[in-house]
Amino acid sequence: MSETNRNYVGGEWTEAGTGETFETVNPADPSETVAEYQQSDEEDAAEAVEAAAAAEDEWANTPAPQRGAILREAAGILADRKQELTEELTREEGKTHAEAGGEVQRTIDIFYYYAEKTRDLGGKVKSASAPQTNLYTVAEPVGVAGLITPWNYPIAIPAWKIAPALAAGNTLVHKPASIAAGPSVAIFEALDEAGLPDGVANLVTGPGSSVGDTISTHDEVDAVSFTGSGEVGQMVYDAATQAGKRAQTEMGGKNPTVVSSSADVEEAAEIVANGRFGVTGQACTACSRAIVHTDVYEEFVEAIVEEAESIEVGPGDEYDMGPQVSEDELEGTLEYIDVAEKEGARLVTGGDTLSGDRFGEGYFVEPTVFADVESDYRIAQEEVFGPVLAVIEVDDFEEGLEVANDVRYGLSASIVTDDHTEAERFVDEIEAGVAKVNAKTTGLELHVPFGGFKESSSETWREQGDAGLEFYTIDKTVYDNF
Repeated sequence: MSETNRNYVGGEWTEAGTGETFETVNPADPSETVAEYQQSDEEDAAEAVEAAAAAEDEWANTPAPQRGAILREAAGILADRKQELTEELTREEGKTHAEAGGEVQRTIDIFYYYAEKTRDLGGKVKSASAPQTNLYTVAEPVGVAGLITPWNYPIAIPAWKIAPALAAGNTLVHKPASIAAGPSVAIFEALDEAGLPDGVANLVTGPGSSVGDTISTHDEVDAVSFTGSGEVGQMVYDAATQAGKRAQTEMGGKNPTVVSSSADVEEAAEIVANGRFGVTGQACTACSRAIVHTDVYEEFVEAIVEEAESIEVGPGDEYDMGPQVSEDELEGTLEYIDVAEKEGARLVTGGDTLSGDRFGEGYFVEPTVFADVESDYRIAQEEVFGPVLAVIEVDDFEEGLEVANDVRYGLSASIVTDDHTEAERFVDEIEAGVAKVNAKTTGLELHVPFGGFKESSSETWREQGDAGLEFYTIDKTVYDNF
């Protein structure tokens, strides 16, 4: 039987006022119901915001190291449940066990990291012009934070919003993606068990059109952080900023890996394959375009096909690549495959769903590679949230860089080269928030800023590391004359 989960509001596990619920299914076996959640509405979201507002002053006045102690305790609780959470994440979102386990561990690490960062909070001392003046700043919490997160990293992304918000002294309301809400529930179970005061953190499940919109516009919400699609993110940003709130959005990507003429082709193919086909291509930082120098183009195509065809696809508890998260996501990927063929791209491997006993009715698609893609094709311009790679041939480094920047997104980018001058130019000139040399586009350490350029981000604030704390604090300048 599936588990029925409740909202977490004011320190209590509560049912939605609507009395309605919704279910999630296992994408590797859609006949299996994984869990049941509350179908909340505007009133439920408003109640959660009001609970957060009521707890705001007490939590802000709690000494930061005491806040850190609760985060540290929650991290330990999550660590004790790591194997269980890994299996649950695989069942609900579809990741392989290795991918899910890595994501759970990252969540644990994030909570430990921000638990320790609470010891450094406070402000900065500055030199004053007057001899008897003490001049310094105090970093104060923004207030109530509204956090809206996606399904593709359903425990790590909530963690890198929740942990710094709490560390900095904010209260919060969190709406997870409905399609994979279970990992967020686990975070709140850990916080509850760790002794978080009532109302400090609140969880409400349900539609973005009601719950998310209320969080974005409620008068008591002071800051909104969103990760998800570009279309929804822009609506959230507009609604939040028009309501006078601090807002941060992280959205899509069309991430390139440039393969230089000096690159080791086998290494380049492995880097691109890991960046494209990991987590079934369902990452905003996934490599979507391989931009390859003509001197190594044909060799690279052969090598990337070999990499793609070596991937064993199946349920995430046993195989290298799991299913797409839902039927809608699978259909979206298949639509782009059809578009690419019609536009004239050459399908060199994959391109179809997978059937048979191993796959059942699951949302499985083959790792797919298109060669001879032109930069203006839709498959080279629009985000494809699935395991589909576009390979583009270029004549030289300058053209490669131009093609890499010729999209409306700018999240992550990499180059594979043995030429250090090329690497330096790439880092300087690529229009992306993350630039990597001889590495895949996916993956970022938790203590460095994360965010994009152009339509990948609101470009207002970064997440993770010290930047994550900066979004959730506001400086007060103090002149102390004695």
